Amino acid sequence: MASVTHRGNTIQLDGNLPRPGEKAPGFKVVKDDLSEVGLESFAGKVKVIVALPSLDTPVCQKETREFNQKLGSMKDTVVLVVSGDLPFAMKRFCSTEGLNNVVTGSQFRDHAFSHAYGTFITEGGLKGLSARAVFVVDKNDTVQYTELVPDIGGEPDYNAVSQAVSKLVG
Repeated sequence: MASVTHRGNTIQLDGNLPRPGEKAPGFKVVKDDLSEVGLESFAGKVKVIVALPSLDTPVCQKETREFNQKLGSMKDTVVLVVSGDLPFAMKRFCSTEGLNNVVTGSQFRDHAFSHAYGTFITEGGLKGLSARAVFVVDKNDTVQYTELVPDIGGEPDYNAVSQAVSKLVG
């Protein structure tokens, strides 16, 4: 099991992050229209799965804006932002910000995604939410890149994620 820090405190995560070369675990999350979406919904596309705690935080908002801008319009690529927020709140944030190049997925019905991807926070004030991580999954649902951000308040390496996607979409 992995761990991350939050405000200097170590917090444990449940599960193991999928490694590059492994098949991406299946999951279901809830879109803003209350329909469910999962890996199979994006068959034939490169999937950038962005796990984060909540779009109600400045770092999560910035991260979503960055991925919307940098990757959202790349050919054969989908950016899926997964959080513990209600689908309505996620839709409101994206609409207000004009973020049209990301798909949002809520874990409000269950936490199968964060358990399967090893990002489920098991203790502390953020228990039940997801740690910050990014997964790049190729068109055949094989994980090609994984990044667990060591501190929940930090940001991912946007350039490394962009490079991983660029290699796949050429």
